[in-house]
Order: sequence, then C-alpha cells, then structure tokens
Amino acid sequence: MTHTSPAVHPLLTPHERRKPRIGLVAGGLGTYWPQFPELLPQLQESARYVSERFQQMDAEVVDVGFISDAQEGDAAAERLRQGDCDLIVLFLTTYLTSSMVLPIAQRANTPVLVIDLQPTEKMDHTSFDTGAWLAYCGQCPVPEVGNVFRRAGIPFRSVSGWLRQESAWERISQWIRAAHVRAALRHARHGLMGHVYPGMLDVSTDLTLLPTTFGSHVEVLEFDDLRVLVDEVTDAEVDDDFAWGAKVSVGLDRLVDEFALDSLAYYHRGRDGEQHERLGAGMILGASLLTARGIPTTGEYELRTTVAQLATQVVGAGGSFCEIQALNFEDDVVEMGHDGPAHLAVSSRDPLLRGLGVYHGKRGWGVSVEFDVRQGPVTLLGLGQDRDGSLAFVASEGTVVPGPLLAIGNTTSRVDFGRDPGVWVDEWSATGIGHHWSLSLGHRAADYRAAASLLGIDFRQV
Repeated sequence: MTHTSPAVHPLLTPHERRKPRIGLVAGGLGTYWPQFPELLPQLQESARYVSERFQQMDAEVVDVGFISDAQEGDAAAERLRQGDCDLIVLFLTTYLTSSMVLPIAQRANTPVLVIDLQPTEKMDHTSFDTGAWLAYCGQCPVPEVGNVFRRAGIPFRSVSGWLRQESAWERISQWIRAAHVRAALRHARHGLMGHVYPGMLDVSTDLTLLPTTFGSHVEVLEFDDLRVLVDEVTDAEVDDDFAWGAKVSVGLDRLVDEFALDSLAYYHRGRDGEQHERLGAGMILGASLLTARGIPTTGEYELRTTVAQLATQVVGAGGSFCEIQALNFEDDVVEMGHDGPAHLAVSSRDPLLRGLGVYHGKRGWGVSVEFDVRQGPVTLLGLGQDRDGSLAFVASEGTVVPGPLLAIGNTTSRVDFGRDPGVWVDEWSATGIGHHWSLSLGHRAADYRAAASLLGIDFRQV
C-alpha cells in the first residue's frame, strides 16, 4: 500500500512557523558627504538594492535605513534591539568608524553579519576620482570592525564581494538559512512524551538545556494526553485499511495542535498489549505524516535528534530519523536508516506501509513506513552533548548510492563517505554524536556550520 505524494496530499500541508527576522542597517562616514556630493546618493542606491534582495528572501526584514555617524548608530541599535531579530546585517558601503557599529552589535544581543559589496567587479582607474573610489572602499573598515568585535568578545562574520555578485549572495543566503534555524529553535515547542528507552544513556537530555541554549520550550506530555484524544476519534475520520494507525494519526494531529508543538519525541515500553502499548506501536504512520509536514516526530524519546531534524527541515533539506544499520566493506558504504517515523521528503518513491507482527527491540505490532532514500548528496546532522553539558552540531557529508536494501519496514540507504566505512564510523563516533541523527538532502555542512555559529554552539564535521 502506498501513500500519496507530499506535494498533493491535503494531510501534508506544511506547518507554518515564525519566519526569521533579519535586521538590516547600511552605513558610511558622514564626513564624506559634503566633500563628495554624488557619493551618498550612490551608496544609498546600493543600500536600496541590498534591502530589495533581502525583501525577496523568505524572511521578515527590519530595515532601519542608512547611518552616517555614531549618534545615528545609537538610534539604529535601539530600533534593532526592539526588533528582536534573529540576525543583524551591517552593510558597510564605504569607510566608517567602528564606533558607529559597535553599539548595534552590543545592545541588540543578536548575532551580526558584516557585508561589504562594492558597486562592480573593479574600479575604472582611468576615470575615477576620490569620490568614485570611496564607493569601492567598503572593505576598508572590515578589519577594523573585526578587531573591535574581537576585543569586545563579539563573534565576527563577514561576506565581501560586489553588489550583484551571485556567489557573494549565495554566501549571504547561507547566513539567512542559518537564521531560519536560529528562529525555529528560539521559538520551538518540543513535545516529550513517555520515557527514555531503558539503557540508552546517550539519549538522556537535561530538559533545562534546550531553553538555556536555544530559548526553546520543552512540553512534557503524558501518553494519557494522546489516549484521550485518540478515544475521541470517530470511525468516519479514519481509513478502514489501517484503522488503528489512522486513528492514532488523527489523535496525534490534535495533540500537536492542542500543545502548539514544533516537534515530538516519544517512547512507551508497554506490557501485554495494554492501551498505552498499542498507542506507542500505532504512532509510526501519524508520526511520519507530521514529520513530512515539518513537525519532526521521532521515537525512542530522542529529543536531541528532533532538534536536529527541525534544523534540517527549516533549511529545506528534509531530515529523516537515522542510525547505522550495517557496513558493506565490498562497496565501501555505510548502510543506515531506522524503523518507525521517517521523512517523506527524502524518499526516492512513494513509501510502502508494511504491517509488522514484531517491532524489533520494542513491544507491540502495527504498520511501519518503508522507503528508499533518494540517491545523491546527503548530509547527516546530529546534536552531540559534552561532559560539561554543552551541545554541538555534528555533521558529515556523503552520497546515497544504489544497491541492495533490506525490505523490513525501515527507511534505509547506502551512504558513501569517500573512505573506508569502518574508519568513518570511528571518526563519527568520536565526536559525541549519540546513535541517532537526521539524514538530510544535499551537501549542507556549510549551512549547519553557520547555524551553529548563530546559535553559539560548537560545530564538528567528519
């Protein structure tokens, strides 16, 4: 039995969440304006172009205009502080003093990206005078700002280029995608239902850690919350072909709506077929549908992995629950995947709903989702945790390649990391990753590195 494509199925309407808020301020040294009257209008035109480019991105832009001195910098800092931005972009159009921009970075308490985009690829040396040259001098204050930021303890990030250089704009867009991650995690409500899988010490997470690191909220739920909602589902609301999984799926949708969840991690051991065991075993279909809508829903109480899945989701890369399954030393691939909830966006075909009489390592029975991951570049992203409790993004880029896969109701893939699979496992395991992660489409390590920078956490890549 197959399920309808995510592109057309009404149950898979994408989950809407708060867009990232990008603060934008452009500036130059006001001393130049009376000296070179044509300079300021040229720079303001460049600033308008930059603002228009940002307006075209999937973000809310807080444009506070053009500043020419420290007093105007102070006023911009206050407006951006009130704007509660996820990223502030400082556009250095020509030379300016670091005193004009330091208050913005200090008072807004928001990550800052410095950009300097000269008007064209190069100057016309035969015709340029001093005023024309100054429009190309946005790079001049970048080292000064970098020095002052370091002395002030402010992380420094910059993109240098020219105004219509698409490769520069791709680098800028990378930071906007990172702001999507920061926005999602700052405002996320993570549901946690049930209890940790017995003995999985790596999965255990201090619930205070997410609010203190990202600003997220963790909502502790009971399986009884789901039980009551499932009991309210009528037969008319489910499909008879897989009635129990469909009924639990409707209940899950109502649970997510009631508690305004952005993710959900769950596990219940159960006993002798009692109702909570049946609920836990019947969640895979509904969890996969929620995940496909952009609400990662993951088994084995894997709170940190749902955070990673949320990060990969908001950059547009999907993100399926994953672990190592086996190694193939003949083909030099790592076989990975997981039973249970999966992300339909990474599937190479319509998924198969396979009835299983046994869930390995778990109690209960029911419908599982099985599909093959789309061939091509992929990036793993997990959330590691260190001895001091701090979190880190851990990533690895590889390629899904064709070959035989198990047909056991799992999401599976064969990933080539360009090295001996045993060596890759050793390096990956040494990062503090834990045994689950998100498998996302495309080579996205640069995006995840940028997101870690904005979130103020470590980044490790294998």
